[in-house]
Amino acid sequence: MLDTPAARNDDSPLARLRAYLSRFNVAAGSRLPPERALCTLIGVTRAQLRSALAKLEAGGLVWRHVGKGTFVGLRPLDNQADITAMTRRTNPIEIMNARVLLEPEVAAVAALNATLGDLAEMRTCLAHTRSAQSKREYDAWDSRLHRTIARSTHNSMLLSLMDTLAAVRNAMSWGRLAADPGPPKPNHHSHAEHEAIVAAIAERDVAGARDAMRAHLQTVEKNVLSRVDSS
Repeated sequence: MLDTPAARNDDSPLARLRAYLSRFNVAAGSRLPPERALCTLIGVTRAQLRSALAKLEAGGLVWRHVGKGTFVGLRPLDNQADITAMTRRTNPIEIMNARVLLEPEVAAVAALNATLGDLAEMRTCLAHTRSAQSKREYDAWDSRLHRTIARSTHNSMLLSLMDTLAAVRNAMSWGRLAADPGPPKPNHHSHAEHEAIVAAIAERDVAGARDAMRAHLQTVEKNVLSRVDSS
């Protein structure tokens, strides 16, 4: 809400609820008081409170769990129902945009933190993507490579974000975007691009890992866009 004279003079139930959250600096993840107590605290009716909570929930400021209460912040993505709901709201273009924004930085952190074991796992994934006998097999090892890179950051938050993105991507039907049901050819762009990413990580080349991952995903993004346009 903008800090204007009109906003400061707003005494609506929604404004009262916002003021309560701001005044007590309620942290993300905190549970709000029960509705009856909260109504008394901010001086509104139960119907007014529920309407205000619904508006905050629509804006991602609170979330409600039946039987447990109302919590501050975004609802955590902790079950398949959440993944399914996200899948319905997004599309392949949004997913690729998110990957292009996030994964280059993940690769950069991996260049700082990857262990010898992490690098060995990446090279195993590279070998299997080259020897894959089907698109399904290639996709499985491709996903494993990208997750190994994320795990190599040794940052649980980054890995959780990547896992959520991957779960939504895997839940979405990409069938109509598949141009070729077979595995990539030996000279397919992905092989050289993957190897460039892993090489930069192995060399502790932070900028190189970031650039190599961005270049790879931008190529993938162009392919996705061309298939969407032609579908």
